[in-house]
Amino acid sequence: MIAPIASHAGLTDTQGFVAAVVLGLFFGFFLERAGFANARKLAAVFYFYDMAVLKVMFSAIVTAAVGLWALGAVGVLDLSEIYLVPTHVVPQFVGGLILGVGFVVGGYCPGTSVTGMATGRLDAFAYSAGILGGLAVYGEIYPAIESFTQRTDLGEITFPDLLGIPRGILVALVVVGAGLAFVGAAKLEKAFASRRPRDLAPT
Repeated sequence: MIAPIASHAGLTDTQGFVAAVVLGLFFGFFLERAGFANARKLAAVFYFYDMAVLKVMFSAIVTAAVGLWALGAVGVLDLSEIYLVPTHVVPQFVGGLILGVGFVVGGYCPGTSVTGMATGRLDAFAYSAGILGGLAVYGEIYPAIESFTQRTDLGEITFPDLLGIPRGILVALVVVGAGLAFVGAAKLEKAFASRRPRDLAPT
């Protein structure tokens, strides 16, 4: 999803690029402050003793969902201008599995690997090199798998469209779901606290 910041703020293409870079730097800074430049901290979510990844992601989702809905409700932001990646169920499910395996094995996702590189972590450099290599391979084999990538096309669909409910109701459900996730995360961290390495401070 890409929000139309430049068009609503009246920015030129150059100014929009600069704004994107500045926002990206802030994003990376807060990722690092959350401990997400450390692969062990990130992978801890799969062992249930540190659910920082879940907490931060749900916080971001709730902030974005409530913010976008509120801005749209008061007419500040035209939600129809937000670009949505078309949904292709099967190929995106397969892609998600590949990304998930890479996350478990390497301990990073694409964004956090860049944050890790910024802090000088060698494993983050290796992981990012693997990403670039994977992109190169994907580009080479794309003609052979192009038909697969276009299967189960649902177009630019959203959950309100799919479920037939107002956006406000969905946002409320997301907020409630995030609250339940936080409660569950706290219980898991308590139950698996004995597995936490001493050098990884609780979040």
